[in-house]
Amino acid sequence: MNSAEAVSSPPVKPLLDEPRLTATIDTGNDGPCSVSCLSEDQVWTHGSNEIIKLRNLQSKLLTSIQTESGNKPEDIAVTRDGDLVYTDYDNKTVNLVKNKEIQNLITLQGWVPLNVCSTASDDLLVIMITDYETQSKVVRYSGSTEKQSIQFDDQSRPLYSSDYIIRDSYISENRNLDICVADYKARAVVVVNQSGELRFRYTGHPFNTKGPFDPIGITTDSQSHILTADCNNDRIHILDQDGQFLRYIQNCDLWNPFGLCVDIRDNLFVAECCSDKVKKIQYL
Repeated sequence: MNSAEAVSSPPVKPLLDEPRLTATIDTGNDGPCSVSCLSEDQVWTHGSNEIIKLRNLQSKLLTSIQTESGNKPEDIAVTRDGDLVYTDYDNKTVNLVKNKEIQNLITLQGWVPLNVCSTASDDLLVIMITDYETQSKVVRYSGSTEKQSIQFDDQSRPLYSSDYIIRDSYISENRNLDICVADYKARAVVVVNQSGELRFRYTGHPFNTKGPFDPIGITTDSQSHILTADCNNDRIHILDQDGQFLRYIQNCDLWNPFGLCVDIRDNLFVAECCSDKVKKIQYL
């Protein structure tokens, strides 16, 4: 490792033997599907209506944004500059909220945007599906300019599922620049490298004693761990960057975990769509 790599490497943080619930945010009746960290004590959430809300750890509503179209947002993300991004399924748009002003970044034709994340280089990665749900792909944008499209493996087989159920799939970029997708229909976490080449698929712990693996939310941390919400089994899977299972988080009274995000201190935020709560968990 050269000196530049040594400086950029984060300190090693071991996994806690027992993850700890450190805060519970009550979102009212939102039924939060997505959560995105603005800071270690402020998170954006959206639920089943057109309002995106920013709350602190005490559940206080700090601000709210209504989508320009009046449609429910499909997903939300926070950029490196702290701006909010949301996708609009019905309007086929990706939108940026800057100083409470909504700017349309991307308008799609023939494709519909689903889930979105912001990358270390401040690009956006967007999962999208065709109008007739026959194909899906991940597209990288710099601003409104398409830079990369990821759709097939080296055998020309689709990497991702392609029907309505993929709307419950989320995306995250790992610290090693891998692109991680929780493909709910395929019951798999699909990971490609930054060039779009398939690295691995994780389909659950081989000695699982509960129900089928149902990944939805996904996020990554400073240690290049991949965390995915196994929603119907009420737990989080923690993997290493190569897809090896490390541990479950299943002791924090989780109930139907959906959206996930990690803040700059590696605290995990879990949006529970059935309890109207977001839980903050320390696991490192």
